[in-house]
Amino acid sequence: MDKIGKYQIFKKLGEGATSVVYLANDPFAERDVAIKVMAGNVFSEGERGKLARKLFVTEASLAGKLNHPHIVQIYDAAADADPSYIVMEYVAGGTLEPYCTPDKLLPLVDVVEMVFKCSRALDFAYRLGVIHRDLKPANILRGGDSGTDVKISDFGAAITTSSDQTAIAGIGSPAYMSPQQVQDWPLDHRTDIFSLGVVMYQLLTGQLPFQGSNNGSIVHQILNIKPPPPSAMRAGIPAVVDGVVMKALEKSLEDRYASWDDFSFDLAEAFRNEHLAQTRTEIADSEKFNTLRGLSFFRNFNDVQLWEVLRLSDWQRAKPGSVLMREGTTGDNFCILAGGEVKVTKNAKLLNILSAGECFGEMAYLGEEAGTRGADVSTLSEATVITVPTDALRRASDACRHSFDRAFLRILVERLSLANTRLTSV
Repeated sequence: MDKIGKYQIFKKLGEGATSVVYLANDPFAERDVAIKVMAGNVFSEGERGKLARKLFVTEASLAGKLNHPHIVQIYDAAADADPSYIVMEYVAGGTLEPYCTPDKLLPLVDVVEMVFKCSRALDFAYRLGVIHRDLKPANILRGGDSGTDVKISDFGAAITTSSDQTAIAGIGSPAYMSPQQVQDWPLDHRTDIFSLGVVMYQLLTGQLPFQGSNNGSIVHQILNIKPPPPSAMRAGIPAVVDGVVMKALEKSLEDRYASWDDFSFDLAEAFRNEHLAQTRTEIADSEKFNTLRGLSFFRNFNDVQLWEVLRLSDWQRAKPGSVLMREGTTGDNFCILAGGEVKVTKNAKLLNILSAGECFGEMAYLGEEAGTRGADVSTLSEATVITVPTDALRRASDACRHSFDRAFLRILVERLSLANTRLTSV
């Protein structure tokens, strides 16, 4: 097959029971894509065909809806073509399956970071009413051969909380199913929390928490057996990570994490654990994301925009007395203080003291061209500083730029109000 629709086929990426996935090129969008092509007669094979069509339509219906940096984007779908196909974002790194064996385990910090990103993506999906139902390493793609960028794929088994259609029972991979799912009970986001807990356990240890020679044996363990903590299978896993995994794997809904926010928070807290902190040299993405969510500057940014900010910004920890901006120099970036305090001075006269959530140097973005700094800015304490290049922000999405503009306008109003108060008190 050389071509399907407008897409030029390059090579086969993988093959399943009902479809083949190809690497292709979209000549109009000028990007590589992955195309899932359904087997020619799969939809006509009785009950199996009905199920295959249901899964295809479910996945195709999400085209353009789940726009999140950690979810594989669906660009196009052709249900009535011969053969039917779905066009998706191409993710070069392959699935997480190779990292689920004891001889190829990823570093602990990478696993925690990847699971954190998955949890935020699944929270985003759930807020749109989507429950995945088939989370497993084969459905999580890695952005490259290194790093912690991941994207969740294959929402064919998903259900939507707003739909009045009856969910098809028995969908999913038994070893990753929650107790509620194996019993065909009504499901909510907590079934995905359990499944992601299974994935995390496997990535940490190279083994599944529930194993058996057949599906019946696996289901029995899911319902009745508590697995050993990951630290029993791999040395060096701290208790805080054990705790996160085991809470995600609680059989009772009341004992499991109640929300994705709770799960994500504990994952981020794991990075503050002394053992994990010693193994990393940079600020973790999970720590950056949670920091952004807590800063007043970003209070009107949604999760997708926060991930965009995270990717276009540079972060640094500065020691007390560090000069961040110098009066009279040209600047092509601005900064937001994520932690600590800085002082703003001009001609050695103190103008202001800024704390977490406040910005400085923003005229470099608001002006037509890179501007001259009007004051010195230096740290009063150890500080975490977010630097945003103006060119990067100008290339950002419209939604992200709009949120920055609103934040700058709010800050301008607050500063003018403060100035008026000071003038009237003189």
